[in-house]
Amino acid sequence: MLTFAVPKGRMLEQTTRCLREAGWSIPDFDPGKRELIFYDNDRNFKFVLVKPYDVPTYVEYGAAEIGVAGKDIIEEREANVYELLDLKFSRCRLSVARPEQTPPGAVSSRVATEFVNLTKKYFSSRGENVEVIKLHGSVELAPLLDLAGRIVDIVSSGRTLKQNNLVEEEVILKSSARLIVNRPALKLHQEEIKEKIKRLKGVLDQ
Repeated sequence: MLTFAVPKGRMLEQTTRCLREAGWSIPDFDPGKRELIFYDNDRNFKFVLVKPYDVPTYVEYGAAEIGVAGKDIIEEREANVYELLDLKFSRCRLSVARPEQTPPGAVSSRVATEFVNLTKKYFSSRGENVEVIKLHGSVELAPLLDLAGRIVDIVSSGRTLKQNNLVEEEVILKSSARLIVNRPALKLHQEEIKEKIKRLKGVLDQ
């Protein structure tokens, strides 16, 4: 029996819809209940609900053979996994933003973000020395309270930035949901996994 790590939250519905369209026998997940483990009708797959940020870790260390995670999270965690498919949903971008009234050259060297590794790599590649402040959620508050001059955060529509008088400076990474697989598991369960991948590709190519 293979274990599939399914992300909780906004990606849950899109993930299950995509898998069902590809012929997977996916159980009905009830976010309001406390159950975290479910099985398909044929008992071939065990589905575990985990926080999106933790999916690459579960897959990398073999607690789950397969999972769905955002490209941004995979890169931030530097996960040693096979990235097999771009599932083409949950599209967003990781961007640098600053207060709209602040000229680009006048921002402070402090940058607030949840994506510490990607932020450090980005500014290092530009030869810019910054102090990275790690926050969890509501990162756009940092410039408003003078905690940081810039932020690095996930942007979808850009509405949240606009509401907080922030402007997007640069895109660091374009992201979407990806199907990832544990490296040893891909060798051990190659035929079974490839069959599922083929079905998913057929859905995505429609």
